Amino acid sequence: MSEYLSEGSSIKAKVCDITMIKCDAIVNAANKTLLGGGGVDGAIHTAAGPKLLEECIALNGCETGEAKLTRGYNLPARYIIHTVGPIYSGSDKDPVMLANCYKNSLNVAKQNNLHSITFAAISTGIYAYPIDDAAKIALNTIKDWIVANKNYKVEVLMSCFDGKIKGSYDKYLAFL
Repeated sequence: MSEYLSEGSSIKAKVCDITMIKCDAIVNAANKTLLGGGGVDGAIHTAAGPKLLEECIALNGCETGEAKLTRGYNLPARYIIHTVGPIYSGSDKDPVMLANCYKNSLNVAKQNNLHSITFAAISTGIYAYPIDDAAKIALNTIKDWIVANKNYKVEVLMSCFDGKIKGSYDKYLAFL
């Protein structure tokens, strides 16, 4: 398994079901309503149970690139950080908005003293962000955040739906 280590923090990738990971927080690739949907968002809402939807309703949605925190309810993760990735358009704004998803999710984790974070591959499903581009942006953004917050220790796991996604992460982890 490829891994990045720095100042007591780490980043690694693994093929796994994000709804089964025991950690401080998982990061949900949500839509703007935060009310559930397809893909990983739907799987997280289903696994967490109906109380998650109740809490998400009270949050009044989330803008692209932002991040909001809820409890994990029936999940092994204590919390869920919901972030809304960009719908891929090929514009210059796409990488900035995707990077903001990772930065803002890590900022929410730090504000809430959460040290083990599992990310879904944000925007790579129905939002159609090319996986190699998304992996590179994700890993570079997380690495830069770790370097800028060197006094805050965090273990980051990139949850991969399949071997193709893990292969993209592994390729870029080797060069961090």
